[in-house]
Amino acid sequence: MVRQNKWIKYIIGISLLLGGCMKHSSTSKEVTDQYERVQDYKGEGYRLTNGAANDKVAEENREEVEKAAKAFFMKNYETGVKIHNLVGNKDGVTVFVESTEPVHFYTYAIVPFHQGTDRISVGVVRTQEGDVERSIREGLYRLIFEDEFKKLDSYLESVVSKEKVVGRTVESLQNVGGSGYMTPYYFMSSLNSDEAIQPVYELYMKDHQTSIETLKQTYDGNLFEADNLMINIMLFMEEEGVQPSEEIMERIARDIKERNDFPKGTYRVAINDNGVHKESFEGFKDNSIEKEVMREE
Repeated sequence: MVRQNKWIKYIIGISLLLGGCMKHSSTSKEVTDQYERVQDYKGEGYRLTNGAANDKVAEENREEVEKAAKAFFMKNYETGVKIHNLVGNKDGVTVFVESTEPVHFYTYAIVPFHQGTDRISVGVVRTQEGDVERSIREGLYRLIFEDEFKKLDSYLESVVSKEKVVGRTVESLQNVGGSGYMTPYYFMSSLNSDEAIQPVYELYMKDHQTSIETLKQTYDGNLFEADNLMINIMLFMEEEGVQPSEEIMERIARDIKERNDFPKGTYRVAINDNGVHKESFEGFKDNSIEKEVMREE
């Protein structure tokens, strides 16, 4: 049950950190209106707890907020970022960003506001402890196991083209994703206990210009444990009003188990109905189904 507990801790943690609240499915019109077709959802309507008042303040101070966020990532991680979205939170604004190359990931920074005598000023920028570090580790996994991840990407694209399932929009990942390495079909999580990737992370943080070949040689596969790298596949039914397909879920889980050219790790295969909760980016609901598959070889 250790793997299940890690998954629960991670999924709930992301939702709480970003201020989202998981809503359960219901037949009432009030709840139905809170959801949008996954194909249409780009992050509009996303809200953070008690953040509405600061949405306007964030827009009015956008230039200063963006400057502070970019400086934070450059100073602390020597990483350039593209800023996609500003969402007010209780104390200021959450800034959703996407890293520039060579390591790709989505994350966010929290920029607090301070009320002065005649104007608002931004405070010390921060992020959740360990979040950016985790995101960088995930991006490094994608970089050093490029061939394996390309095969996984190609496989999932094939599934979506043949089956009546879809993934999220890229715009939603950019605007409200914020949780590391993400594609429309899955996101990753490299846990702090992952000793295999740690030497790669340390070398990369010392020198971002380190060659991919050197990073690959630094990776210690003998220390790899499938528990520590999680690949969370999350697909949605293509049509509204259709329940998640157990047949599709089982087929994907079986293929992952049988293929030997996909990345190693623990896979969570989840199928949801067509709806995404507008305010929280959440797609997993009471009627969602999931299965866990481990690939160690």
